[in-house]
Amino acid sequence: MTTFTGLTFGGKVWTPKFLQAIDITRCIGCGRCLKTCGRDVMALGALNEEGEFVDNEEDDEIERKVMTIANADNCIGCEACARVCPKNCQTHTELALVGA
Repeated sequence: MTTFTGLTFGGKVWTPKFLQAIDITRCIGCGRCLKTCGRDVMALGALNEEGEFVDNEEDDEIERKVMTIANADNCIGCEACARVCPKNCQTHTELALVGA
């Protein structure tokens, strides 16, 4: 499998890993990843007691808040979100080049 790679400013080969999933059972909704990411990849979502996502407007149903992937296509693969996450709940993967 051939993967997408780039170069750092210093000329070293770098393989970006893109956000694929967030484990909501581990996420504590602290927002560190959201604040770190400048690409609007994630959003804060609200869960009810059954673990279903609800509108933030329905405050009486909200049990807790967790991060969700809002705009996966905006991810640049820097993994800054994973470096600040205290619960290590993001999954990142390399991008396979199609037809390579």
